[in-house]
Amino acid sequence: MTFADGTTGVVYRETVMCGESPPDPAVLVVSFRLRGVHGWGHPLFRAESLLNTALFAGFSGFVSKLWLTADEEDRYRGFYQWDGARSAEEYVRVLWWPLALVSHRSSIRYCILPGRLRDDVLERAESGEDTAQPDTAWWRLVRTETKPR
Repeated sequence: MTFADGTTGVVYRETVMCGESPPDPAVLVVSFRLRGVHGWGHPLFRAESLLNTALFAGFSGFVSKLWLTADEEDRYRGFYQWDGARSAEEYVRVLWWPLALVSHRSSIRYCILPGRLRDDVLERAESGEDTAQPDTAWWRLVRTETKPR
């Protein structure tokens, strides 16, 4: 996944709640840079992050999450689908505190896109419909690419 600021992340896990398409969709993009995690620390964090699933999967309105590897600036991103922008906002307010313990506080950012379905955002970026000149929008997805396994 390539973002408007030129950074990229690779999806390393997907978490999905069973159910229908959300009636009040919202996409949430979260970004943070962990303190002291470099080199070999990244694979350890990705393995440990599986334990964090319980932190968000139980939140009302959670639909899905794409877990992205650290980008070129060591920032991790979560690309979520929520049912309701308000639910996404409530989740972010709770998430901030545990992230603040392990991340550079100034690196914790989020963006909520009300009325958007995650898969539509992914498809538009993949088709080139959402491409725009790169800017400082760390959250705006401009391209997706599927690599053969």
